[in-house]
Formats: sequence, structure tokens, C-alpha cells
Amino acid sequence: MQSNTANTASSTFQGNALAAFSFLLWGLMPLYYQFLPNADINELLAFRILFSVPFMALVFILLGRSMPSLAELKADKRSVLLCGLASLIMCVSWYSFTWAMTHGQVLAASLGFFINPLFAIALGVLFLGDKLSAAQKMAVVLGICGISYMVYSYGELPWLALSMGSFFALYGLCKKFIRFDSLTSVTVEALLLMPVAAIYLMWLWGSDQSVVISSAMSGELATLLLYIGSAPVTLMPLVFFALAIRATSLSMIGLMQYVEPSLQFLLAVLVFNEHFDQVKAVSFALIWTGLLLCSLEALPKLRKKTKAPV
Repeated sequence: MQSNTANTASSTFQGNALAAFSFLLWGLMPLYYQFLPNADINELLAFRILFSVPFMALVFILLGRSMPSLAELKADKRSVLLCGLASLIMCVSWYSFTWAMTHGQVLAASLGFFINPLFAIALGVLFLGDKLSAAQKMAVVLGICGISYMVYSYGELPWLALSMGSFFALYGLCKKFIRFDSLTSVTVEALLLMPVAAIYLMWLWGSDQSVVISSAMSGELATLLLYIGSAPVTLMPLVFFALAIRATSLSMIGLMQYVEPSLQFLLAVLVFNEHFDQVKAVSFALIWTGLLLCSLEALPKLRKKTKAPV
């Protein structure tokens, strides 16, 4: 009994460590994109998709697993179609995120990931029949108040943050119905989009519109390598996250997910000196209060689940 308990505790600790590391990597991602100011987002996204496939193939090799076979994919065509839908949804979210990273809008990205759980809660109620707790209801109300105050003060919606938060929540909802494991589904998503990305890059090259490829042909490889590197940089946290899910609870992951936007917020304000005025302070405070209420509500349940058996 003691041996099993020790093994479970060790596995849980490893899972928590992997989850924390994945959110840490996501949170520090703005540092990488500072080397790509005003990047061509379409071309950058195409490079990310194209080089995601060989990177995921390397991950499967390192984990001692085989890539999904054609027979496996044919056996579950519904999941393949859902992977296609998920990949398109993720493109919108990543397009918004990458634009924010490369155009001095890290604060908007942080806001997007802070409000993402609120969108996820709403989608859970609408499509999965979830029932809201008192804390979740208050979090949604406070989130709406925070966004409304920003709209009232600035006279416009924070489209960048809203598109990131909403489409990432839609991506999560779509993944609920995919029967492949996390690594396989991410690989299938990249495989489905790879031909489009390859054709787009070839068209850019053929029409002499790709500054990145043209500069690489001239011997300047730095920007090309940074564009290619966007694939492993964005997928590495996802790999660690997928490994963490097997060894820790969703409640713990739900609490730790705020590491990512918190780090992005600190980088935006303290490192990149983005403007943080009274309006943003009030809006963030309202959203943070709602998320704090949800976290405090989840802690007692988490303690019960992680309490070692006697």
C-alpha cells in the first residue's frame, strides 16, 4: 500500500512539474518573438505549420512511439474531420497571438489568456450541459464588467484579446470530441494544413514576395531560422502539457494555467514597457477577482483528490 501511494505521489509530482514547466514556457514565449518585430504573420504562420510536422515526428521518435498510421486515421474519420476544424480554429487564435507578440501587444495577449477560462465556462454551459457554481457565475459577471468598462472607456472592443480568448476556448471545445490522444491530434492538425502552407510558401517564393526566403538565398539565414524555430517554440509547451495531463489532475492544471498570462503580463509591463493605464488596471482587477474566486473554490476539492490514502 505504501509503495503504491509513493508511486502515485511521485507520478503526481512529475505531472505537476511538467504542467508548470509547460505554462512557464508559454509565459516566456514573448521573449522569442521580440526577435521578429513586425513579422509577416501569414508567412510566419505558414512556416510554423510546415515545420510542425517534422518536429512532431521527432517527438514521437524520442518518446518511442510510432506516428499515426493511415489505417488509424481511416478508422476514425470523424476525429480527422474534427482535427481539420480544430486546426482552422487554432490558426485564428495563433494568428492573433503572433500578431500581438510581434507588434508590441503582449498585454493584449495576456488579457486574452486571462479571459479564455471565462469563454471556456460559457461554452461548457452552452454545448456540454455544465452547471455553473456560484464562483463561476460571479467570475463571468466580473469578466463581463471588466470588458464592458474597457469598451466604455476606450470606445472600442479589445478585439485582439477577445479573438484569442474565444477561439482558443473553441479549440478546447473541439478537442473534447476528438478521440485521438493530444500528441496525435496535434500532428494530424499540422498534417492537414501542411499542403496549404507549402503551396503558399512556394507561391511567395515564385512571385518573389517572400523577404525571408529571398534574404536566405542571399546568405542571411537568421530570420529564416527564427521563422522555422516558431514551430518547436510553440509546440514544445504543448508536448510537455500533453505528458502532464496523464499524471496530474485537471483541477491542478486549471489552477496552474494562470502562470502563463501572469508571466506575459509581467513581461509586458516590466520588460517591454507597454502602457498600463487606469482603465486596464480596473479591467484586469475585475477579471483577476473572478478567476481568484474560481481558484479558491477549487482548492478544497483539489486537496481531497490529492490527499494520500491512509
